[in-house]
Amino acid sequence: MKKILSLVMAVLLVCGICLSFTSCGDTADFTVGVAQLAPHVALDAASQGFMDALEAELAKEGKTVKFVEQNAGGEISACPSIIGSFVANDYDLILANATPVLQAAKSATSTIPILGTSVTEYGVALGIENFSGTVGTNVSGTSDLAPLTEQAQMMIDTLSLDGSDKVGLLYCSSEDNSTYQVAVVKKYLTDNNIPCKEFSFADSNDLTAVVTNAASECTAIYVPTDNTVADNTGIIKNACMAKKVPVFAGEEGICSGCGYATLSIDYYNLGKKTGEMAAEILLNKKHVEDMPIAYDANPTKKYNKEICDALNIDTAALEAAGYVAISK
Repeated sequence: MKKILSLVMAVLLVCGICLSFTSCGDTADFTVGVAQLAPHVALDAASQGFMDALEAELAKEGKTVKFVEQNAGGEISACPSIIGSFVANDYDLILANATPVLQAAKSATSTIPILGTSVTEYGVALGIENFSGTVGTNVSGTSDLAPLTEQAQMMIDTLSLDGSDKVGLLYCSSEDNSTYQVAVVKKYLTDNNIPCKEFSFADSNDLTAVVTNAASECTAIYVPTDNTVADNTGIIKNACMAKKVPVFAGEEGICSGCGYATLSIDYYNLGKKTGEMAAEILLNKKHVEDMPIAYDANPTKKYNKEICDALNIDTAALEAAGYVAISK
């Protein structure tokens, strides 16, 4: 009798586990692959916003979704195999979170709808000349592009930069969208008679040497929305704080790690917008090729109080200029 009861309990336990995970029964109406380049604050927020919004939109119509999440751990070379597994399983839609993931997805399938997020410039990422705002294939999504010239001017204003200063432009050369952002900021600074110099690195292995060199040469440093930078803010903070060099960051996650100020979009809201686009595709059969790239229209000025205090940057003046403190 005891053996029978034990067997029954084991069966009930297994059933309970299966009821807790949609993967056990494959009962969801849709399966969506979520591919993310690296585990850091901005990309995490975008993925979560996407899943929350899509799940909520589908629930309104009594539909369910199973998410299969894969993270490349910052290794661009891992992106094709992750996307390949999604394509092999013929998922209903793919979220490509960051430029290298989008590029891998575009190369892997021309039929499965692909939505990008945390991608700065789709024309640059996909090699489209004279990009009009709509990709026109099975790709659309959302952009994390903030007003780059406005960021550059904010840096000039908050640090009172002039021709006697030098700004270092720190970025990963293997990230196409980082290269694009730096080119725009460099032109603006140069046009405003602010000397600047590029400091590029191939990957995290040579970041320490490059940022140490930049901090030794420059009055201030600008970093774009760069995934390798976002994954290694501690290295940048240590090198720049040792030389008392302020860093203006392209987004809030990087700023919270090593920057003094930023003009940043909200990555969770960007992900939500992408999730709403996915719902339009899955529920309403909207053609992805007709969907223009969407943007966050309300970037926010923010500052890092800890770093500002350490660098004697006047936070009262920043707040008077419309900056708000990053919540820690």
